[in-house]
Amino acid sequence: MSGWRHLRSRSVVLAHANIDTDQILPARFLTTTSREGLGRHAFHDWRWRDDGTLIPGFPFDQPGNAGRSILLAGANFGCGSSREHAPWALADLGVRVVVSTGIADIFRNNCLKNGLLPVELDAPIVSKLMERPDDELLVDLDRCELVPPGGPPLPFALDRFSRLCLLQGLDQLEYLLGYADRISAFEARHATPRP
Repeated sequence: MSGWRHLRSRSVVLAHANIDTDQILPARFLTTTSREGLGRHAFHDWRWRDDGTLIPGFPFDQPGNAGRSILLAGANFGCGSSREHAPWALADLGVRVVVSTGIADIFRNNCLKNGLLPVELDAPIVSKLMERPDDELLVDLDRCELVPPGGPPLPFALDRFSRLCLLQGLDQLEYLLGYADRISAFEARHATPRP
C-alpha cells in the first residue's frame, strides 16, 4: 500500500444501488489470504461468462476506462457481509477512491484499513458526477475535498487517523509497528520485577 496526498483520475460508474460485498467479490473467491490477483474476480458474475470470456459492456472492462481509480457507485455500496476481501479486490482492480451517497459502515471501515478512501456525498452531487465520468477529478487528502473541473470543491468527512494512514500508506498494524521502539522502552520502564 502506498501513501498519497492528491489523486487525479477520471471515473468508472456503477450506478446500481445496494451493491453488496458478494457482488463485489463472490464468496467462492475467499479462499486466499493474498490481496494479489483478486481484481480479476471483482464483480466476477457481472464480468465473466461461465466459459471464462468477458461479458461485453461491463464498465471496468471498457478500453476508455483502463487506469481509472475513482469508482462512482450507487447508494448503499458495500452492504452485506463483512468481507475484507472486497476492498482488496477493488484495490487490485486499481480503485483508490469509492464515491457514493451511502457506503455501508463495515465496508467503509474495511476500505480505510486497506488503503481505499470511501467518500460520501449528497445524491444530487453524485448524480451529476455520474453524468460526466470523463471529467478528471482531483481528490485532495490535505483538504479532504473532491474537486471537479471548475469546482467548487466538495468536502468529505474523514477522521484524522484514517487520513494519516492514507497519507503515509500504512494500515493500523504498520502504524503501531512504527512505535515499536517507544513501546519497548515504555514496557522496560514499567516492568514489574519478578520475585
